[in-house]
Amino acid sequence: MLISTSFLSSINPAKDLKKLNDTDTDFIHVDVMDGIFVSGRTMPFKEMKKIYKYTSKRLDVHLMVEEPSKLIKKYASLNAEYITIHVESEKVEENLKLIKNYAIKSGIAINPETKVSELVPYLPLVDMILVMSVEPGKGGQAFIPKTKTKIKEITKLLKEYKSDAIISVDGGINNETKANCVGADVLVAGTYIISDNDFQERINKLR
Repeated sequence: MLISTSFLSSINPAKDLKKLNDTDTDFIHVDVMDGIFVSGRTMPFKEMKKIYKYTSKRLDVHLMVEEPSKLIKKYASLNAEYITIHVESEKVEENLKLIKNYAIKSGIAINPETKVSELVPYLPLVDMILVMSVEPGKGGQAFIPKTKTKIKEITKLLKEYKSDAIISVDGGINNETKANCVGADVLVAGTYIISDNDFQERINKLR
């Protein structure tokens, strides 16, 4: 199991990024919110690009924004392994191709109430499907139980369309809810990991 750790709910991001850099977390998960697609906002890019003062980990960038094209180029300039956009956002196909043009792996996120069938047109263009197990835009929410069924549906869909995309799950992930993520390849966790003094121990429990 791969682990992608979010740090943005931290009260001391710089300190926690340094601590995460000493763990074996696979990625640093970066949530980007515009205040339109979701109600929350994150720090501006001019601040976010300073992340490499504190970590050398590859980034797993999640664009929770209405117009991803405005930010893809900026985040492509960082050490991003994945850039993920939402199936509910604008110009999805165009933006997935734009991500690929930067030789970065593309991801597509799907909200809890969105039908899995909406992913179908984009499967040839994606390397990862990010299943939202909470409503996007706010940390610390409880895991939505029906996510378990959604993961099964997506797994079946990927087999049907012969897609090699991996499945990531984001929201309310902890040592108990991970049992509902059978079939997933990546777990995204923030609060569960950084709320404990021993980040590595929490990561080990998720694996």
